[in-house]
Amino acid sequence: MIVLNSTNLYQVMKATALLMFFCFSVFSAKGQEPNYDESKVPPYQLPDPLKMENGQMVRNTDDWNDKRRPEILNLFESQVYGKAPVHPKDLHFRVLTEDRYALGNMATRKEVAVYFTKDEQHYMTILIYIPNKRNGAVPLFFGLNFKGNHTICDDPDITESITRMKPRDGNDEKQPGTFKRGAESSRWPVDMLIANGYALATVYRGDIDPDYDDGFQNGVHPLFYKEGQTKPKSDEWGTLSAWAWGLSCAMDYFETDEDINSNKVAVVGHSRHGKTALWAGAVDQRFAMAISNNSGCGGAALSRRKYGETVRKVNTLFPHWFAGNFKKYNDKEELLPVDQHQLIALMAPRPVYIASAVEDRWADPKGEFLSGVFATPVYELFGLEGLNGASLPEIDQPLLNGSIGYHLRSGDHDIKLYDWQQFVKFADKHFK
Repeated sequence: MIVLNSTNLYQVMKATALLMFFCFSVFSAKGQEPNYDESKVPPYQLPDPLKMENGQMVRNTDDWNDKRRPEILNLFESQVYGKAPVHPKDLHFRVLTEDRYALGNMATRKEVAVYFTKDEQHYMTILIYIPNKRNGAVPLFFGLNFKGNHTICDDPDITESITRMKPRDGNDEKQPGTFKRGAESSRWPVDMLIANGYALATVYRGDIDPDYDDGFQNGVHPLFYKEGQTKPKSDEWGTLSAWAWGLSCAMDYFETDEDINSNKVAVVGHSRHGKTALWAGAVDQRFAMAISNNSGCGGAALSRRKYGETVRKVNTLFPHWFAGNFKKYNDKEELLPVDQHQLIALMAPRPVYIASAVEDRWADPKGEFLSGVFATPVYELFGLEGLNGASLPEIDQPLLNGSIGYHLRSGDHDIKLYDWQQFVKFADKHFK
C-alpha cells in the first residue's frame, strides 16, 4: 500500500492530467463549491451574435464576414485568449524521419520539425500517420497531446518527446522518461482512423508552451518579447492562445505536404485542448472543421451559466491559460462582451462538433450544447442547419445532420473510441 502525504500528493496531481482533475475537489473543500444545481443557474442574457457593436443587425453573409465576425474575434482576442503574434518570418520545416511501412504496412509515419527560429533552437515536432491505401491527398485529424508524441501509440519508433514538467527543486529542466510509450493510446485510435481513410497528426503541447504557470519564460512567448518585456501584456497571448498559434504554424506545413489535403483538416481537442481547438479554428480559417470534446469554461460551455467550471475557477487553477484581461471577469461573467456561443459562431460556415459526457458536470454539458444552439442563427445566415432545442439530447444519441454536431456520451471526463467514431461520421458527411 502506498501512503501519500499532502506534499507528495500535490506532486502526483501535478504529474498527470487525470490526477490534476482532482484539484477541482480540493477547490471545493476550500469553500468554493461548484454549482451543479440547474435551479441555481442565474438568469442571463447572451450577446446577440448577429447584432453589431453599433446596434445594427447583420443582414447578410457579407455583413458577417466583413463587419461582425472581426468584431467578435477582436473581443475574444483582447478580453479572453490574448492576441498572438504573426508567424515568424524564419518559420521552416524539415522531415526528420519517415517510415512507409508503419503499423504493419498500413500507414506512413512521418516526424516533421517546425522550426520557429532561423537557428533551429526552438521547434515543435509533428507526428503524422497517413494511410497507405489512398487515392491522392487525404483529410486529416489534428490536435495536441498531453504527454508526448510517443504516448499516443505503442509504435516503438516514435521519437520520445521531452517533457517540461516542473521538477521538485523548482528549477525547470528536461525530464526524459516521465511518460511511458503508448500511455495515451486509448485516446488516439490511430488504426481506426487509418482504416477509415483519415490521416492523423499530433504535437506535444510542451513543444509550444509547458502547461504550468512559469511566468511565460519556458515556451514560445520570450521569442516575441519586445526589448525590456518579461511577460505578455494583459491583452496578449496566454498558454491556450500560444498552443493555438502553434497549431496554426503546423497548418503552414500541411499546405506543403502533398499527401495531406490541407483543405480538409479538422482540428480536434479534449478538455483544455478542446478549448484550444475551438480558438485555433476561430483564428485560422484554414482549419476546415473544429472538434471540441469536454472543453468546458473557455471552450464550448456558456460562461454566464456559472455552472461547474467558472471563470474564477479556471483563472485560479490555471492562471496561465488565458489573457490577463480575462481575470477582470472573475465572478463577473455577465460583464463579458462575448460568450462562448459566439466562439462557435466564428467557425461558420465551416462545420463544428461539440462533444459532452453526462458525468462530466464540471464541463457543463448543457452549457456546451446551448452554445451550439445559440450559434445556430449564424449558420442559418449561410443557409445551413445548426442545432435546435432547449434540452439535451438522449445519451449516446448523436446529432449529426447539421453543420453543428453534438453528442452527450455516457461516462465521465475523457475522450474515448465512441467520441472518435462520431467525429469520423461527422467528417465523412462534410469531407467525403
